Amino acid sequence: MGRLTGFRYRKIIKKLKKFGFSFYRQAAGSHEIWYNEETKKFTTIPNHPGDMPEGTLRAILKQADISPDEFLKK
Repeated sequence: MGRLTGFRYRKIIKKLKKFGFSFYRQAAGSHEIWYNEETKKFTTIPNHPGDMPEGTLRAILKQADISPDEFLKK
């Protein structure tokens, strides 16, 4: 198990809001687009039940230009 396991949608959203992201629009199916006005970055987040797979969370952080260490600290 990696350091980025055990995160659910709500916890990820809570942390992304601390980085300045806000809901932008609904995407296909259960996916959402979030946007950071300061950095002009978009990220797509699946709104699924259960824990987010570590690879998916890493892809979200890469799109948002947030390092895993920064994410875990906030």
